[in-house]
Amino acid sequence: MTGVMTAAVYHALDDIRIEERPVPAIGPGEMLLKTLACGLCGGETMAWYKSEPKVLGHEPVGEVVALGAGVTEFRIGDRVFVNHHVGRTNSHLSRRGHPTRDPFYRQTELDPGGVCEFYRVTAQHLAMDAHVLPDSISTEAAVTIEPWSCVLSGLKVCHIQPGDTVAVVGAGFMGQGFVHLAPLFGAGKVVALDFSDWRLARAREFGATHTINPKTEDAAEMMRTFNGGRLADTVIAIAPFPSAWEQALSLVEVGGCLHLGAPLPPETAWVRDGNRAYFDQVTVTSRYSCDHTDTYSYIRLLEAGRIMAAQAISHRYDIRDSAEAFRILAEAEESLKIVIYPGGVPAEFSKGA
Repeated sequence: MTGVMTAAVYHALDDIRIEERPVPAIGPGEMLLKTLACGLCGGETMAWYKSEPKVLGHEPVGEVVALGAGVTEFRIGDRVFVNHHVGRTNSHLSRRGHPTRDPFYRQTELDPGGVCEFYRVTAQHLAMDAHVLPDSISTEAAVTIEPWSCVLSGLKVCHIQPGDTVAVVGAGFMGQGFVHLAPLFGAGKVVALDFSDWRLARAREFGATHTINPKTEDAAEMMRTFNGGRLADTVIAIAPFPSAWEQALSLVEVGGCLHLGAPLPPETAWVRDGNRAYFDQVTVTSRYSCDHTDTYSYIRLLEAGRIMAAQAISHRYDIRDSAEAFRILAEAEESLKIVIYPGGVPAEFSKGA
């Protein structure tokens, strides 16, 4: 290991640069990881969501290459997942079940990020949300732990009852996660909605029992047709547009749940009819990110073979092709999870496929 490493750095949506950065130094209680693979997140295309310049990536899987003084639960060579943000237990919001909304959560980060050759994790990371991965979980499958743990976290607050009809508006990678995991929470019919027939076909592979393309079909009419004349019991809005939220709300049955699975840009108004809001008795929920209980649950589901995680990887790139990978991510067409390999794409995979 030298004192410098290669990193993919976000400067703007159309300006991803390959730069040399110092390998992070670790202190007592900390760990240095070699990045094996890192997923790109759709949130990284939202310019309002980050400050720049910043090393891309917060979904890495790493191998332990150095241990700080006092670290005893991990060994050199361990393959581990460490959540990029971690909470604390001794705060008002954490004690009330909202650790990810405690300001402390966003203050903890991987140093300097995931799309680079090495990254440092703090003692708080190791104490709260770090896991040695069993051999049965592949590195590619492990790349989904952070994002689809966020899906699992959201499903926990969707009030799904056994046999309920669940609809997901937006069938990108995160939407596919909601489609795929909803049956684990008791969903019966699972309906995917998207303007892309390619994504709808993938949703059927991940467990959707029905699909609707609102561009060519009347979504509410279709829902009632195959759902006994009713709308959906739970509707999850993943597409971050006011029109998608309106579409989602229009598909919720009286007494159902609308889950907001992705944020709108700041200062974006979303107005509801106050009379309907009262009489429809629709519960609106949201859940930002995932905490240590979510990742623990998700890893156990992966280990049990309940989740088709590796099948969600659509593109693979060498770190030096990060600009192209980010372009595919931002286009959001025929892609799901895009993975960057700082050490080079493994031989069993072809570049970009």
